[in-house]
Amino acid sequence: MSITHASFVTLPVADQDRALRFYRDVLGFEVVADLGMPAGRWLQVAPVGAQTAFTLAGPGMGDFEAGSARGIMFVTTDVDADCARLAGAGVAVRGPEEQPWGRMASFADPDGNGLMLLTEKEGF
Repeated sequence: MSITHASFVTLPVADQDRALRFYRDVLGFEVVADLGMPAGRWLQVAPVGAQTAFTLAGPGMGDFEAGSARGIMFVTTDVDADCARLAGAGVAVRGPEEQPWGRMASFADPDGNGLMLLTEKEGF
């Protein structure tokens, strides 16, 4: 096997513009693709410098149910500061809590996709 990384992760959303505002303006992701396609809009965002993008798949872009993604883990250098920023933007955040592998919290995007933040413990 010669797999090097995931190209993208699909996040099913009901409203791509609303999702874009969340991922760009709240999480600080950059737009890496915004193209018209025959089936709909191909919209991808990613953390600055990341190899893996997140496709904000709206209606017509596959057999996805908005808000059905779970377990997407974002690694951060400061989970506490990021949680405070999310809360300041009106996002409901659970945590952060100390775990054996690091300090983590969970939250959801406007469609209910389940997301997590993790500051990894050294050595993990």
